[in-house]
Amino acid sequence: MALDRREFFTLAAGGVAASGWLSHLMAQTVTPMQLKAIAFDAFTIFDPRPISGLAETLFPGKGTELSNAWRTRQFEYQWLRALSGRYADFWQTTEDGLVFAARLLQLELTPEKRARLMQAYLGLKTWPDAPSALRRLKESGVRLAFLSNMTAKMLEAGIKNAGLEGVFEQVLSADQIRTHKPDPRAYQMAIDALKLKREAILFAAFAGWDAAGAKWFGYPTFWVNRLNLPGEELGVTPDAAGRDLTELVGFVKAPR
Repeated sequence: MALDRREFFTLAAGGVAASGWLSHLMAQTVTPMQLKAIAFDAFTIFDPRPISGLAETLFPGKGTELSNAWRTRQFEYQWLRALSGRYADFWQTTEDGLVFAARLLQLELTPEKRARLMQAYLGLKTWPDAPSALRRLKESGVRLAFLSNMTAKMLEAGIKNAGLEGVFEQVLSADQIRTHKPDPRAYQMAIDALKLKREAILFAAFAGWDAAGAKWFGYPTFWVNRLNLPGEELGVTPDAAGRDLTELVGFVKAPR
């Protein structure tokens, strides 16, 4: 049975509420014919959980705490450097964040452990739902692109690991212009590369702050809230949210 737009969102919101999820829906009207392409943040597709698992293996009982502190500094360093004009790429800010987090927790980060944790970023594979969802989107004629703070080397490694060669029309790293999202110049990259108006590009965010940044920029935005986090208090909400890329496909294909 086909669902119209209102029924789709009602059912989606009901499912979210039943699971304790927070979902922000329909912040603005998105016409299906407007959406010609989707720009994905890397972590909507690449699964970082094995990195946390490795951290726990290397630091038993401290892996989760290390991963949380590391992730926080990883992105804070990107934003601080972009704002101050002291740019460093995703790889360096990730390594710097790891060193700080280990010192914060008074963990001995040997050169071997440091190298293993960093190399894990070059071994990422996809979330289980990603390959089939991407295939369905591509078969439907939607143009696909990455728009990430990750370096090009990291993105290409993930694409190769996942067997996604040829799936993405554009692989855009903010490193190309020496900044990081949520700098508006980073979001502009998809418009310039795809030669489309911003309302024709749906941005798929992994992090709440990235969903907010994309909405501030003016993109229709879908938050792939895989970590079941509350919405950010930034005065803006994405057009829709879901647990995975299967729900994103449902949003894109739902009759309006």
